[in-house]
Amino acid sequence: MRRLLPLALLLGLTGCGLHPMYSGGTSGPVASTLARVEVAPIAGKAGWLVGSALRDRLSAMGGGTPLYRLDVTLDDQISGLGVNRSDAITRERRTLRARFQLVDLAKGTVLLDDTAGSDAGIDVVGSEYATIAAENSALENLSDTVADKIVQRLALYAHRTKTAP
Repeated sequence: MRRLLPLALLLGLTGCGLHPMYSGGTSGPVASTLARVEVAPIAGKAGWLVGSALRDRLSAMGGGTPLYRLDVTLDDQISGLGVNRSDAITRERRTLRARFQLVDLAKGTVLLDDTAGSDAGIDVVGSEYATIAAENSALENLSDTVADKIVQRLALYAHRTKTAP
């Protein structure tokens, strides 16, 4: 009986509607689409970090002549949260939001217009250097997170539309 339970669970999964996102490997529709996306320059330090992370993730899918352009606009904010008795800020929140558009280079049409974002908490300590280092570390981590979310949404778009070149 215990041997039949895992088999029954596996058989139940076949009808659940789940499909592999990257089926076909690098020649599949999702990887082929992602490999053909070029990332437009993004302004600022956060833009450089997000752009580099996006290029790293998209170039892992292969390469080829770009068919699509990814335009990204970032909003990077730091706001104070915690205040002690002497009205000094003790905690900050760094928020990185991205609006991105996938543009078809041949037609100039926007295929996907979406947003992605993430935030991180930062402790403000007595050392200004340590606080600045924590803010920079938070920005690096947020940039990776936002790039991952953008690539996930691009992959989902490619999977749903099966836009293989």
